[in-house]
Amino acid sequence: MNPKTYRYLLWPFWFVLVPAALSALTYNLVAPEEQVLQGSLWETVQYWVKDQPVPTLIVLFTVFEMVLYSYRHSLPGAQYLGSNERSDVPKKVRREFEQATHLLDEAERIQRKNRSAVERSLTSDVRAELNESLEDLRDAMNRKTFDERGFLESYDRASRLVNKHLSPWQKGELREYMESIGVAVGVAFLLRAGVVEAFKIPSGSMLPTLQIQDHIFVNKLAYGPPIPFTNTRLFSRLPPKRGDVMVFEYPEPNPNAEHPDYIKRVIATAGDELVVEHGHPRINGWLVPSCRVGNYKFDEGPEGTVKNGELYMEYLGEYAYLTIYEENRDEGIQGPYRVKPGETWVMGDNRNNSSDSRAWYGGRGGGVPDANIKGRAMFVWLNFKRNGWPDPDRLFTNVLGTPRLPVGAPAEILAAIDKCLKERPPADQMVVPAPR
Repeated sequence: MNPKTYRYLLWPFWFVLVPAALSALTYNLVAPEEQVLQGSLWETVQYWVKDQPVPTLIVLFTVFEMVLYSYRHSLPGAQYLGSNERSDVPKKVRREFEQATHLLDEAERIQRKNRSAVERSLTSDVRAELNESLEDLRDAMNRKTFDERGFLESYDRASRLVNKHLSPWQKGELREYMESIGVAVGVAFLLRAGVVEAFKIPSGSMLPTLQIQDHIFVNKLAYGPPIPFTNTRLFSRLPPKRGDVMVFEYPEPNPNAEHPDYIKRVIATAGDELVVEHGHPRINGWLVPSCRVGNYKFDEGPEGTVKNGELYMEYLGEYAYLTIYEENRDEGIQGPYRVKPGETWVMGDNRNNSSDSRAWYGGRGGGVPDANIKGRAMFVWLNFKRNGWPDPDRLFTNVLGTPRLPVGAPAEILAAIDKCLKERPPADQMVVPAPR
C-alpha cells in the first residue's frame, strides 16, 4: 500500500478515533449515574463533569490527543505519522528528523515576524552564521541519499544556534501545551455559554419525542444571541414559536436542585388563551388538530414501569409530533389560562406525566419567563441503552424533525404514523386565531 494511504488512515485513527474513545471512556468512569452535590474534591470534580459534559469531553480529547502526539514515534505505524518524513529515515532518528522540520519552520517564523527585533539584537555575521546552519540542515534533510551522520551534525549545529540566538522569541514545549489546553477550555466554555449547550433527558415527560438518557444539543442562538453569563439576549424580539421544543431554567422560586433545567414543548405564547381538554390544547378557541395513531406501550424509566396509552400525532405551526395519553389518566378540562407578556406556556409530549405550565405555582399554572429560556433543542448526539452501550438508532435524531419511534415499534403503529403524516392538515387550516 502507498505510504500516503497509510498516513491518511493512521492519522485519523490515532489522533481522532483513539482520543475520542478514551475521552468517552474516561467521562463514563468519572461521571456519576446521578447528579451529586459538591462536597469533597472528588465530588466537586464529579459534579462539574456531570454538569458540563461538552467542555469536559473537549478538554479530555485535547489532553489525550496531546499525549498520543507526544508518543507518536512509538505508536504502531509510527514511520507514517511523521511530518514530511522520508521513508528512508532510520527509526532511531525519526524524532530528530521531525524536530528538525519544526526547527526550520520555527526559525523562519521568528525571523519573519520579528525581523526588526532580530536585526537589532544580532549582528550581520551572527545572522549569516545562523542562516547558513539552517540551510545546511535543509540540504541534509533533502539529500537524495539520506546521510544519518551528516544530518545529525547539521541538526545539532542548527539547534544550538537557534536556541542561542532566537530563544527570546521561542515558545517552550510546555508553554505550547498549556496554550493548547487553555484554548480548548476557553473555546468549550464560550461555545457552551453562547452557542451550543448539551442537555441530558432525565425523565419521560417528553416521550416519545425524547427518550430517557437522550443527550441532545441545544441551540442557544435560536431566540437571540445570549450575552454570556447573563440572562440578557441581543435581538430579544425572537420569541419561541408554537411547537418548538425548548430548554429553560425551572421557573418557580425554589427550583429542583437536582435538575434545574427543564425541556418541554411550546404550546402558547404571550396573549394567548389556553384551555387543555383531556390533554389536547385549545389556543384562543382553536383546537390544535391531532390524528389518533393507536394503542402504544411505553417505558418511563426503571424496568417494570411499562404503561399503556394512546398515541396521537399533533400538528402545531410547522411541526407534527407525537404525544402520549396514559390509559385511565384523563385529567378533564384545565384552564382557561391567559399567557402573560414576557412568558411562554409549555407542555410535555407525555401529557399525563409531565410537570409543566399546567401544574406550576401550586396548580394555578404559569409560564416560563423569557429570562429563563436557554435555547431550542437541535438533535440527539448520544443515548445509552440499559446495558450501557450507545444506541446508534438515536444518533443524530432531529428533535424537531419527522416524528419517529425507537427501533422495535409495532409495524401497525409505524404504518399509522405514515398515514397521519400524509393526512396532515393544509397550511390554511393551521392558522392560530388572534387572542380575544
